[in-house]
Amino acid sequence: MKFKLSTENDIMKLVIGATILGTGGGGDPNEGFKVLKEAVEFKKKPIEIIDLEDLSEKGFIVAPYYVGSIAPDLKPKKPIKILSPITKAFEIFEKEMGEKIIGVVASEMGGFNTSIALSIGVLNNIPAVDGDLLGRAAPELHQCTVHIYGYPMTPAVLVSETGNIIVVKEYADIDDYESLARYVSVLSGRYVAVVDTPLTKDVAKKIVVKDTISLAYRLGEEVLRSREKGVHPAERVAEILKGWVVFKGVVEKYMWRNERGFLIGEAYIRGEDKYRNRVVKSYIMNEHIMIWIDNEPLVMPPDLFILLDENGMPVTNTILKENMRVVAIAAPAPEIWRTPRGLELFGPKHFGFNYEYVPIEKLVIERGVI
Repeated sequence: MKFKLSTENDIMKLVIGATILGTGGGGDPNEGFKVLKEAVEFKKKPIEIIDLEDLSEKGFIVAPYYVGSIAPDLKPKKPIKILSPITKAFEIFEKEMGEKIIGVVASEMGGFNTSIALSIGVLNNIPAVDGDLLGRAAPELHQCTVHIYGYPMTPAVLVSETGNIIVVKEYADIDDYESLARYVSVLSGRYVAVVDTPLTKDVAKKIVVKDTISLAYRLGEEVLRSREKGVHPAERVAEILKGWVVFKGVVEKYMWRNERGFLIGEAYIRGEDKYRNRVVKSYIMNEHIMIWIDNEPLVMPPDLFILLDENGMPVTNTILKENMRVVAIAAPAPEIWRTPRGLELFGPKHFGFNYEYVPIEKLVIERGVI
């Protein structure tokens, strides 16, 4: 076993760090903290985080998560019939597979989606792998490392709180699977719970972005330590991520809408201090996706763009608001997403922007932000 999360402080560190890696999305960290705390209290045991190497050879690792818009105040369109759709999906998935589930892995990093995977693990007495299938948060099922290696995400189980239960044996392609999951989330009004991507230990070794849970814990620990010292953690967070503080300013305008099961929006941040008279614009699709400074690209997907508030806490796009003071950090994505196939699934052109990908380490110099 690598480490355990047993106290509220441990859980808080993990959730803060996962929210940082969520790049504005990844779900509600308050809900993430709640589900982890309740799971630990209910089972009276800690969350076990282990290395892939420590898993049994026989059985499957699976990814439990939610698909849907992160837009605030969404409500179910019909009466709630299933109080814990993710638990229901997990139970059905085990029956469908007919083999033992030996571990859970987060589908992505984020305040809620990382937490829900870990909570399902502790509730079912199985460990969580120190890693995830993305390395940050992203809006679509396309952004999963299995597609780079040619492995399917099926079989899969989709369950909505309004009562839809769907078993997906196979899909035509990832476009169809994304559309199916997204449509069920829209039908429900908020989200759909998903359990998918059964991986053997050998396959997981290729696919999992390793050590992201321990990275999140380290980030959260640094944020809390800095706050205790009365120091803003932005520089340390950037250092841990091998990135840079790239902007500081006030949110001048933030417009968003709930569209097709996504929060779609644009945020404009007017610079302060050494960034005075400069403006950053972010295109948001649940997460921060494409960033410009003075109308020139600053951060291109899949690289990370993260906002911290003036108290050093990560800001999700559900709580971002006008007149909020923020500090922006940019960091390189995991190398797997910078491959040709990775960029096909997660580069600027995938989201409709006619740019060739330029790594953040070049853009921060070209734009004069460091």
